[in-house]
Amino acid sequence: MLGPVRPARSRPAAGRNPRPHPAACPQQSVSSARGCAIEPEPTRPVAQPAVTPGFTLPSHLQASCQFLAGTGWSQARWEPLSGDASARIYYRLRLGQQTAVLMDARHLLETVPPFIAIDEHLGRLGLSVPRILAKAPTAGLLLLEDFGDYTFSRLLDDGADPERFYGLATDVLIAIHRHPHAVPTGLRAYDQDRMLQDLELFLDWCTPGISEQGRAAFVAAWRAVLPLAHQVPVSFLHRDYHAANLMWLPDRPGVRQVGVLDFQDAYQGPITYDLVSLFEDARRDVPQPVRQRMLERYLREFPALDRDTFWTSMAVLAAVRHTRVLAVFERLSQRDHKPAYKQLHSKRVQHLLRQALQHPSLSLLKRWFDTYAG
Repeated sequence: MLGPVRPARSRPAAGRNPRPHPAACPQQSVSSARGCAIEPEPTRPVAQPAVTPGFTLPSHLQASCQFLAGTGWSQARWEPLSGDASARIYYRLRLGQQTAVLMDARHLLETVPPFIAIDEHLGRLGLSVPRILAKAPTAGLLLLEDFGDYTFSRLLDDGADPERFYGLATDVLIAIHRHPHAVPTGLRAYDQDRMLQDLELFLDWCTPGISEQGRAAFVAAWRAVLPLAHQVPVSFLHRDYHAANLMWLPDRPGVRQVGVLDFQDAYQGPITYDLVSLFEDARRDVPQPVRQRMLERYLREFPALDRDTFWTSMAVLAAVRHTRVLAVFERLSQRDHKPAYKQLHSKRVQHLLRQALQHPSLSLLKRWFDTYAG
């Protein structure tokens, strides 16, 4: 089951950077410890990791060690990687010249089966997604192919040509949206009701003292405009498609040069949503000329699309995404004690939301924000 994996690059992954490791297997110093390693006797299987007196190995690491014992990676060294905004935890494992990534989603067990299913589906479509080397879904553990360290975000931060990398990211969406089997059987729909459910997070976290009248006006304004978002074709919808979730794999051909991550929250829905995620990124500024050229590049591949309908859908879904993201950042700050997302990015998202609300079709919604969230 364990095939060759890509060697890790020498630089830390943007957004998932190595950080000091609380000793997983403290029989050695942290700097030299093998994560789940003890040297087994020749005739005996790998045992539980040895621990120093007075130290109890955390239960979740014990489960990870047991999982790795059956994979061929039990002697690997561990490097914790900083995670995303969720409760998932990532470790890079090193075994000789090979590397892999251990994903620990024990606090988000419900996301593991969708991750597996979508990973397999996108792989069948010909896209680059991490191969699953081993899995224990009921424990929330996956051993994944390591795509290295070069996210598009890191490359762009280091001065890479945005035209090149946003072009590649656009081409991936073109490939998905033109594929006749892009939507796997049974994939849930990001329909108007589900969008409205997400949007109501804004009321809970950004306007917690709002009146019932204000709440009712919010729902009515969104119900009036959401149908306009759904006048474009439906396809596979990643839902968090942006530069930090795309990896540079230069040794692969075509769109396979783009490694796609964090797709476990996928839906089927309007083709415009992932374009909004990519070009109206909550975490970074995308140059307006690049955005415009890439959207024209996309539209050239779908000449039958009505442009007015397309741009209206883009505006509505920009308002949807930015409203939801502001609520998520506020929740991360207040509930989860992760204020960095709000501190670093909320002003950008507020600006993007104000831009979206300038579209003529969103005048009623703009009035609500001016009245209740100005």
